[in-house]
Amino acid sequence: MHETLHTQPLPLSTPGRNLMRLTLVRGITWTGFLGGIIFGLEVVNFQLNIVAVFSVIFAMAMINLLTWWRLNWPRPVADIEYLLHLLVDVIGLSLLFYLTGGANNPFISYFLVPLTISAATLPWRFTWILASYILASYTLLMFFHHPVPQLGQHQEAEGLSLHILGMWANFILSTGLITVFVYKMAQSLRNRDADLSQTREQALRDEQIMAVATQAAGTAHELGTPLSTLAVILKEMSNEHQNNPELLADLQLLRHQVDTCKVTLQSLVSNADRSRLLNPETKPIKDFLKDVLEHWEVLRPDVRYCIDWPDIDLPEPWILADITLQQALINLLNNAADASGKKPVTISMEWSAVEAQIEIHDQGPGIPMEIAERLGQTFISTKSKGLGLGLFLTHATINRLGGAVRLYNHSQGGTLTEVRLPVLANQAT
Repeated sequence: MHETLHTQPLPLSTPGRNLMRLTLVRGITWTGFLGGIIFGLEVVNFQLNIVAVFSVIFAMAMINLLTWWRLNWPRPVADIEYLLHLLVDVIGLSLLFYLTGGANNPFISYFLVPLTISAATLPWRFTWILASYILASYTLLMFFHHPVPQLGQHQEAEGLSLHILGMWANFILSTGLITVFVYKMAQSLRNRDADLSQTREQALRDEQIMAVATQAAGTAHELGTPLSTLAVILKEMSNEHQNNPELLADLQLLRHQVDTCKVTLQSLVSNADRSRLLNPETKPIKDFLKDVLEHWEVLRPDVRYCIDWPDIDLPEPWILADITLQQALINLLNNAADASGKKPVTISMEWSAVEAQIEIHDQGPGIPMEIAERLGQTFISTKSKGLGLGLFLTHATINRLGGAVRLYNHSQGGTLTEVRLPVLANQAT
């Protein structure tokens, strides 16, 4: 039995959805213009260049069909492309109004529709480009157009009538107001939606972190007893096997690892103290990274790495030496070591007056970029048996301290993990 797989189309981006709506508006509008012109020709007896008028309408209909076809492309619609579509609409309107009375055409104010659309959806500079073109078109249509006597007020012998000049002044005022205030209001709505989305994501992350922290506190309490039991048994075994150097070395390594786990659990409890959270320790960036690497070597004695210490004229900055930051960096180092296998992990560091940057380059196969962009947002792992919890907490910790984590596929292979941390004012050691 064979099943037919249907590929679901990718959802349109925001400019793509706007272009789809613009296509619908364009179809409705030009259909209405076509009906109005036919009514004018048959009922009012307009004197028009019929071939030219219908050529413009046909051209806009073809453009609308091509636009609808373009929406099926996988390539997203950019803002500049959306602006070009609006400019095409303005060009089509200018040609139609030129052939149907120019500024005397009662539909001349329809120029405000594409301008309003631009103000609500495009960046300000694009809206001003469109507004400038519309104003230029309106002004030229006051002087250059195919006259249609049935449309009422038109150019007098002495010059332009007050009616036409008033319409033109009102149009300029409306254009300015729409360009400035509609854009500002739309931008405020976009900013509000972005802030609300960010707040919801932060609340979700905080809820997940709280759940993990609660579970971690219970687990830390439960692990105390078995670790103490292991420590006693390993000590007794070491006393019993003093004559076996190889086994004794392994037992000492196990005891050291158990002691490290006990110290980590004690640090977990002590660092939860409120006073320490409000007044975290500060250290020079080099000293902090050295402490992290020393602790990492204890946890992973099998790892190989090389570090490139920077040669920068700027004074060495200080950072918040939070214990959670140390754990976050160790998690990133562990991921890099797991990906590199027996190959060394390369670590480099640099800083400026405002931030310090730590780069960790592993020798693994790299990660798909669609996964890299989502790492840290939820429990997503780069390992086949991983839960993604470590990377999630790492992102949460570094973001809480005002920093950021980014993952890239390195040009020479492997994954480059970039950690940016804010620096404090330089302090005397």
